[in-house]
Amino acid sequence: MILASRLPFAVAQAIASVLMSWRCSRGAPLQDPALAILRGQLTDVIVGAVFLFVGSVACGIAAMRRRSGGRALVWLGIWSAMYGAQPMVDPLAALGILPHWLQVALPYVDAVTGYLIVVAALLAFLELSVGKLRLFLQAAILVGLAIALAGIGHFVLTGSSDNLILFNNLLAACSLIALVTVVAVPRLSSKYLALRDRGVLAVGTLVFAIEALYSYLERPLHYNHWPIWDSLGFAVLLFSLGYVAVQKILASERRLLSIENELEIAHEIQSSILPSSVPELNNLCITAAYHPMTAVAGDFYEFVLIDQNRVGFLVADVSGHGVPAALISSMIKVAMQSVVSCAHDPREVLLGLNRVLSGQFRDRFVTAAYLFIDTLNGKALYSAAGHPPLLRWRGDNLERIESNGIIFGVMPEPDYPVCDMPINPGDRFLLYTDGVIEPENASGDSFGDHKLEQVVRNNQSRAPSELVDQLLSEVSHWQPASMAQQDDITLIVIDVV
Repeated sequence: MILASRLPFAVAQAIASVLMSWRCSRGAPLQDPALAILRGQLTDVIVGAVFLFVGSVACGIAAMRRRSGGRALVWLGIWSAMYGAQPMVDPLAALGILPHWLQVALPYVDAVTGYLIVVAALLAFLELSVGKLRLFLQAAILVGLAIALAGIGHFVLTGSSDNLILFNNLLAACSLIALVTVVAVPRLSSKYLALRDRGVLAVGTLVFAIEALYSYLERPLHYNHWPIWDSLGFAVLLFSLGYVAVQKILASERRLLSIENELEIAHEIQSSILPSSVPELNNLCITAAYHPMTAVAGDFYEFVLIDQNRVGFLVADVSGHGVPAALISSMIKVAMQSVVSCAHDPREVLLGLNRVLSGQFRDRFVTAAYLFIDTLNGKALYSAAGHPPLLRWRGDNLERIESNGIIFGVMPEPDYPVCDMPINPGDRFLLYTDGVIEPENASGDSFGDHKLEQVVRNNQSRAPSELVDQLLSEVSHWQPASMAQQDDITLIVIDVV
């Protein structure tokens, strides 16, 4: 990082030194050998600085677009920066304007970039490939890393960096041939490239391949090669890759925006199927809390109001999170309409829900708990399907009511035992989903039933709304501050008054 931050300043100094020496030495021979080297390589230094700058910009754009999958742009930026750094190593070393330790590091930078530049290029293409081409590039990257490791290790031991460069060049040539073939043939590019428009990439790759072939043939054919053509060929390829990478990022952003809009609509729909308020009943004080982990959730709750003295409470929890779980929870809402007539019988309610929902879940499962309270006759009925137990506070005792049958969708006609309880003023009932007891702290310990019961005991004199707020606060503080909510949370507290 320090070397990268010093390079632009060093390049600027180098260019300024060359220009000053050129102005001072017109008509007179240049005396300083270092300045003579810089003057001869001024074009390479400027071009290298440009590619280094382009690489930094590409990485910066990718960092700002992390959500859109800008890894292709990251590797493209690293590739461009490596390409730009190579021609600047010798001029910077000759000028001697860097600190001693950076001056010592320059040969290592040259060796590392010389071997790893092919790997960076392959990683950039890897982000645009699919299928067998992706497997080929992954294999080529592993080979490139092995060559680089051996080559850099040999340089560290002997000081020579050219021993394995031939193998590196052969890998680059083979990879280029394969990529040109795929890009040039429409049938192959549509099959192995994750691009909507291959035209720009095809032009850039072909121009770069032609320039590389020309550079390879110039010596045996005794052609005079203008070095700037290498940079122009790479610039065309860089532009084409950058164009398709940006197009891919923009397409990802449009897709993410569409998904977010759809999730917002799904959130509004799911909110509409949940109770908008708690019912006001004789001798009951009710508070409900619903905190989904994501925009949409698999938790569901419902109030089944018969009259001012009788009401049913359903709490359900679909395994998993997000849209699939939310779709199943909306099915529970629909299924609940078919069992309203038997709302006074928890067994029939759960059997009816199981009957309607059976076979609809595939790899999902649903737990549920149903509590029916009749204040006129002073009784409560409770049954559950694989759900966490009902908590009942009576007098000075906290009881766990476990009247559980099997989860929904496993058996066509399971048995759901019903617990018949008398109710008295001062009784408190707590229905909840496992999002309350499963969160873990930094040590990996769950909030658990014991902690839940402790909070209920310590807040027995508080109103239901205050108990709910305290429970949610305790669960939130139990988890590390850096950790997001781990599951959907639903809580219903009912006081008999």
